[in-house]
Amino acid sequence: MADVAAILRDAAQELKIVSETPRLDAELLLSHALGISRPQLLLRLPDIETVDGFAALVARRKAHEPIAHIVGEREFWSLNFLVSPDVLIPRPDSEILIELAVEIGTRAAPQRILDLGTGSGALLLAALSEFPTATGVGVDVSPPALAVAHNNADRLLLTDRIAFLLHDWNEPEWAQSIDGPFQLILANPPYVSTQLSLSREVADYEPHGALFAGEEGLDDYQKIIPALGDLLADNGVVLLEIGFDQAEKVAKLAESHGYSVESKKDLGGNDRVLILR
Repeated sequence: MADVAAILRDAAQELKIVSETPRLDAELLLSHALGISRPQLLLRLPDIETVDGFAALVARRKAHEPIAHIVGEREFWSLNFLVSPDVLIPRPDSEILIELAVEIGTRAAPQRILDLGTGSGALLLAALSEFPTATGVGVDVSPPALAVAHNNADRLLLTDRIAFLLHDWNEPEWAQSIDGPFQLILANPPYVSTQLSLSREVADYEPHGALFAGEEGLDDYQKIIPALGDLLADNGVVLLEIGFDQAEKVAKLAESHGYSVESKKDLGGNDRVLILR
């Protein structure tokens, strides 16, 4: 009988070269190989006798492939989302957008929510889970990304409250063909500078079209912000995710278009979201 606990320890040791959380990674991979949840794995570990396919999963992780791609899903806002190489993996830092949406929504719950650059649908679907009477529209330029978002809406039983649109904000007057207004607009557009070097885990496996936005990482903000007036309801709010060093420049751009701007930090103490009113 295989010593599964020892196999798990050895895998965690191997993964130290690519991961800051090697034990967690090993447990997630093993539970995926066995087709059980991580809590079930930890409870049943002494009774497990076989680990077919586990070594191949560890090898993929050692090649810097993200855990979320290997197991096919990622938790965000306590919900499980399907992910693929066609969408960005939802990040914990982005949960601040939902926290702010909930805080703002306690005063006036949004009736309609727009998500610009929806990707996996994580932001929009998490927001709809918090506002049960709201409907939403998710916009993305990538058909494969929208397919992932559709699947996530189906899994979370939110399909009847959501519409996904294939749309490119690089096109002239793009916002005018979206049926507004919206009381809440969420946006996590590409904002990485093309001059920045990323980790292999990101650079080799995540979609560059959802990451990079020109030399300063500002190209997409320059397309989105001027068009928000065609989409935002009176007294509506925009929650715009930004890079850690972009608050001043993006805020100035928004202010030049008549918005008041407030910046919020993420758990790491970095500027992460601009609130536009």
